[in-house]
Amino acid sequence: MNQSYNKKTVRAWTFYDWANSVYSLVISTAIFPIYYESVAQVNGSDIVPFLGFEVTNTVIYSFTLSLSFFIVAVLSPLLSGIADYSGRKKSFLRRFCYMGATACCALFFFDDVNKLPFALAAVLIASVGFWGSQVFYNAYLPEIAPKQLQDKISAKGYALGYIGSAGLLIACLVLIEGHSWFGIESKGFATRLSFLITGIWWAGFAQITFKGLPDPKKRKSIKWKTAIQGYRELGVSKNVIFNIPVLKRYLLSFFMFSTGVQTVILLAGVFGSKTLGLSSDKLIITILLIQFLGIAGAYLFSKLSSLFGNFNALFIAIMVWMLICGAAYLLKKEDPWVTYKFFVLGSVVGLVMGGIQSLARSTYSKMLPPRDENTTFFSFYDVTEKIAIVLGTFSFGFIEQITGDMHYSALSLSLFFFISAILLYSAKRIEPLPVKSKPD
Repeated sequence: MNQSYNKKTVRAWTFYDWANSVYSLVISTAIFPIYYESVAQVNGSDIVPFLGFEVTNTVIYSFTLSLSFFIVAVLSPLLSGIADYSGRKKSFLRRFCYMGATACCALFFFDDVNKLPFALAAVLIASVGFWGSQVFYNAYLPEIAPKQLQDKISAKGYALGYIGSAGLLIACLVLIEGHSWFGIESKGFATRLSFLITGIWWAGFAQITFKGLPDPKKRKSIKWKTAIQGYRELGVSKNVIFNIPVLKRYLLSFFMFSTGVQTVILLAGVFGSKTLGLSSDKLIITILLIQFLGIAGAYLFSKLSSLFGNFNALFIAIMVWMLICGAAYLLKKEDPWVTYKFFVLGSVVGLVMGGIQSLARSTYSKMLPPRDENTTFFSFYDVTEKIAIVLGTFSFGFIEQITGDMHYSALSLSLFFFISAILLYSAKRIEPLPVKSKPD
């Protein structure tokens, strides 16, 4: 499975988190959603024309994200099968990286509501590029590190991502808020310039990963029969996984909590801006709190897993997430303390966000049966996560559309965490996780 542990290879692998996490923060979470909500308006109304229809701006944004994850869910088995067969895992990682980074740069041209279809197309492509590359990136973990180090290495990757993305976000904020210092006339132009910088950062720092990850020993030509090999392998992986009861229950639990976690990450910014009426500077402060506390959270839950086991650490995180969604429902725009309550809630999100993402990836990696190729197993993992995000973002937008209030959308996410906790508890009762991280 993993033949040897090479520190340089591991360092190169973790650096992709540094490179691509700027997309997650600047484009998915912080600056772009706030900018989008301000630009995608007609005479101050959030009802905008889109392809001949009148739609709510945040609803069509949610649906666009849903579509992007659906595309990744459909494509990743195809691509992982080709990558496994041809030995071109790094090649596909590189291509999806460049596709996503280019789309980030294209958002520079979104300066008017009339360009909404173009902007949403760029959002779609950037999302497909980011998440598509994650399929191949995650598949390297069991190949480059022994099981007892995977929690720690996974956490290190997320921590690097938080540090790098927070650093770029601060630089972008300085550019936006101090645009006149740099001879830039408008805040809008400076904001769009930050999207361009994000794409360049992503593609540029990814070169460290591309240089350091091992090249395949064998490269085979891609034939037409290879195109469906990924779906066949996905079926094989499903049969293997579903024949291991504890792994099956864990993956179902992962599906449910991913529905909630990723939806919160993607749509918290528009929730704070639109529903709570928070200004962009307060939202950015909250997001920075989440980023820096996310670093601590990733290592905290790595330590908790070493002390109490992966399942128990994940169960704690899931219960906290359920409380977060309930607390978000109770936040009201009219509350004079709403800003400070949002800060507190964001701090809690930061502590559990990095922890649950890092631990989810390494827990799954540890539970895999020994095989030479891991891309298809991680393709199944990623497909599961993407379908979960499709469900989460679509339900979030759909509930807002029928109720007219994002509060109910936020509350609905707590149900996913509740079901996840039940499934994880049942998985633990079947069989404790056989491999735990060693304490530092």
